[in-house]
Amino acid sequence: MAAPAALQRSVVSPAGRHTASLIFLHGSGDTGQGARTWIKQILSQDMVFQHIKVIYPTAPARPYTPMKGAFSTVWFDRYKISNDCPEHIESIDSMCQGLTDLINDEIKNGIAKNRILIGGFSMGGGMAMHLAYRFHQDLAGVFALSSFLNKDSAVYQALKRNDSILPELFQCHGTADELVLYSWGEETNKMLKSLGVSTSLHTFPNLNHELSRTEIEKLKAWIVKKLPAEAAKTSE
Repeated sequence: MAAPAALQRSVVSPAGRHTASLIFLHGSGDTGQGARTWIKQILSQDMVFQHIKVIYPTAPARPYTPMKGAFSTVWFDRYKISNDCPEHIESIDSMCQGLTDLINDEIKNGIAKNRILIGGFSMGGGMAMHLAYRFHQDLAGVFALSSFLNKDSAVYQALKRNDSILPELFQCHGTADELVLYSWGEETNKMLKSLGVSTSLHTFPNLNHELSRTEIEKLKAWIVKKLPAEAAKTSE
């Protein structure tokens, strides 16, 4: 099988010296540039940091079952948008390989793996949880905004066999979300916590399947806490 093509990406460079990286995965049908523009509209500026490079990759277009097989920029396929069905594990695993290449690019650029954060919105957050908790447990942290994992997710199976220290999860969810129900996000959080993940779930009353300014500001504060300006001289 041919190596996957490098993912297209939109990049926000740090204002100062680059010592950490953040990978933000868009929701289904969006693009890296689209996610960046959306956040820019909400904040009235790019999400920019002094020392952290922000990378918004774009998922390759693929046939998407919930859209009757029409092509869409999605990280993986789903049998349906529900937490109560099997995962399309083949497409998830193939995308984990493409995103691993992206992580390795940052490591080649001199960024330590524990100085890389990954997360995303909706499907992007689900993808980030698969990538970090199944394949890259030494990342700095994971965030999932309006996201969920299926009830018998491969992530849960992997964590049941795990005894290493896991990246912290920062989760946000609107109670009025009509696409990804709040209860799905809540259940994901409880399951991960029971399997040893240090998690926080920030609830946003009346927020539908979207991002809010308060949410992004909270996320930014958490990012800077996980990736402080200078890497600590001793490991924590």
